[in-house]
Amino acid sequence: MFSNQDLRKAGLKVTLPRIKILELLENSPVHHLSAEDVYKALLEQGEDVGLATVYRVLTQFESAGIVERHHFEGGHSVFEISKAEHHDHIVCVTCGKVLEFNDELIEQQQHKVAESLGFTLTGHALHLYGICSSPECQDKAHGRNKR
Repeated sequence: MFSNQDLRKAGLKVTLPRIKILELLENSPVHHLSAEDVYKALLEQGEDVGLATVYRVLTQFESAGIVERHHFEGGHSVFEISKAEHHDHIVCVTCGKVLEFNDELIEQQQHKVAESLGFTLTGHALHLYGICSSPECQDKAHGRNKR
C-alpha cells in the first residue's frame, strides 16, 4: 500500500484527487482499470473529480512508478498498482477482462529462447489473448445471440 509519504517521495503533492485515485486503485477488486473506469468509480463514490484530472494523476503516478500502464489489443489502456513480483496477463478479446498469472515453465522457456539467440534477458511483457469463460463472451464467440 502506498502512503502519503510515498507520494511526497515521488515528488507529488498530497492532494485529495491523488489520494482518492490511489485508494481506488489499491482497494478495487478489479486490478486493471482504465482512466474512464477510475472516473466512473469516483463519480459513483460522490467524488467531484474531472476526467482530465484522472488522466493527469494516472500519468503522474506512472512517471513516479506508482502504477503501470498496459496497452492491450483493442486500443485501450489500463492501469494497475506497481507490484514487486513479476506477472503476465491474459486478456479477453470480447469483454476486455484482464487476469494476471505467473507460470514458472513459461519464465524458464523465455530465458532459454533468449540464450539460444545470444541474448541475456533483462525483462519481458507477455500478454495472451483469448475468450473468457463468461456465457456472454462464449455466446459471442460461437455466434449465438441471446434474446
